[in-house]
Amino acid sequence: MFRSADCVYRYYMVQSMRETERKYEVPSPADTSWLPELERVAGVAAVVDRSPEELDAVYYDTDDLRLSGSSAVLRRRTGGADAGWHLKLPLSGDSREEIRSALTDTVPDALLDLTRSRTRGAELTPVVRIRSTREIRHLVDADGTTRAELCVDSVRAESLRADGRHAAWNELEVELAEDADPALLDAVEKKLRKKGIARAHSPSKLVRALDETVTTTAAAPHGPDGSAGPDDDQAGAQVLAYVREQVRALTALDPAVRRNRPDSVHKMRVACRRLRSCLRSYRSVLDREVTDAVRGELKWLAGELGAERDQEVLMERLSGEIEALPEELVLGPVAARLQVWNVVDSTESHLRTLDALGSRRYLDLLDSLAVLSAHPPLRAKAAKDAEKVMAKAVLKEYGRLAARMTEALELSPGPERDVALHEARKAAKKVRYATEVARPALGKPAKSLGKRVKAVQKVLGDHQDSVVARDALRDLAVAAQTAGEAGFTWGLLYGTEQARAENRERELPGVWELASDPGPRERIGR
Repeated sequence: MFRSADCVYRYYMVQSMRETERKYEVPSPADTSWLPELERVAGVAAVVDRSPEELDAVYYDTDDLRLSGSSAVLRRRTGGADAGWHLKLPLSGDSREEIRSALTDTVPDALLDLTRSRTRGAELTPVVRIRSTREIRHLVDADGTTRAELCVDSVRAESLRADGRHAAWNELEVELAEDADPALLDAVEKKLRKKGIARAHSPSKLVRALDETVTTTAAAPHGPDGSAGPDDDQAGAQVLAYVREQVRALTALDPAVRRNRPDSVHKMRVACRRLRSCLRSYRSVLDREVTDAVRGELKWLAGELGAERDQEVLMERLSGEIEALPEELVLGPVAARLQVWNVVDSTESHLRTLDALGSRRYLDLLDSLAVLSAHPPLRAKAAKDAEKVMAKAVLKEYGRLAARMTEALELSPGPERDVALHEARKAAKKVRYATEVARPALGKPAKSLGKRVKAVQKVLGDHQDSVVARDALRDLAVAAQTAGEAGFTWGLLYGTEQARAENRERELPGVWELASDPGPRERIGR
């Protein structure tokens, strides 16, 4: 049985660091005629030789190479100063996150967890063995501080599959020191290019080893009849591009969410919502008989993540309000009570998140998203002009929002109106996400409408946050009173939130009037 509390402990046993490097082709390690050029790089005072190393790494992946297909790397390496298990996850540009664990015979449980969104639970087995003879030099500044490490590797790769193919090559790797200026990489590259040393075609040793020792056939996206996917200017292509982008985001965020990284839960929840909204708004493009079930599971996942995210938002809101109060208005251990309340609730909600990510249901959802991305259930309109199909979808979502807003604004202030405003907020998000999908086809009109609707969503969001905050403040006040503490400050905060909600309600008609300006919609509908 999956134990989320055990999982939290596992993540304390790994180390994480940012790795920023570039790789280059070199004809032979014996040719070092280019080295003196690097001493002319600004900020580099000397190139210092270090002891060579013999490295031996076995790389793990699924049978269909799901890790490498998502630009992730898992290896068990011996030799060198950092022997152990290494999981590398892509970041932006030349950077990757490297997560290290101690050297053991089997893949550490923490790293298994952190690969799960990519493997979707498939077994990890050895696929390639790479041995390298490494010559190391450090680029140091005038103070002797290392600014970058330069490694020349003689690489021998061996497939660990039935074919047993081999490959060999030489490469140069330049890795920035932790606090070094990224501009140093550009300066080094400029000198290398003058000496005829070009960037490596493969982003990593594993990719090159797989290319040269393993035969794979990648599946291309196809329609339901087996035909090739839609053209770029067709609705299907643009909807699929958005769907795949959000699936990649959800998959990539999983390791950060498991380790409770800042804002990761929020981003993953947004990816769920964007996917759900896209599948709803563009049901004319993707068959709802397939996508409705996926939407239901995305709703479940967003709900499981919601407890943790809502707690984050609420804590930030209430702690900020307490800090803003004059000292004489804070009576009793208000901040301490809020902190205890947050520790209990945030811990419980994070464990709930981990339970969800450790479930079979989550893996089934990831499988469904992978199938949806690779073999989309395209309808006839997927082959139609994107502009017309998307304009209709955006305007349809806007019509739903307008109906929600009319209903909410006609109600008197109170709980019923609070619920109606919350429903209008959700409708506003759907319009926004629909315009995001449509921007490549509709351009500025979609962007303009999305921006105006976002302003409505922001007002409605602050109103809903106030509704939630008042419920929490009442509970905190009751707990304080039961403990014999003063309830004055909690009541003051409750009143502040009530006034804030009333201000948002007074602000809303004007913001909605701007959003309902027919201009952008008329340009969309042309």
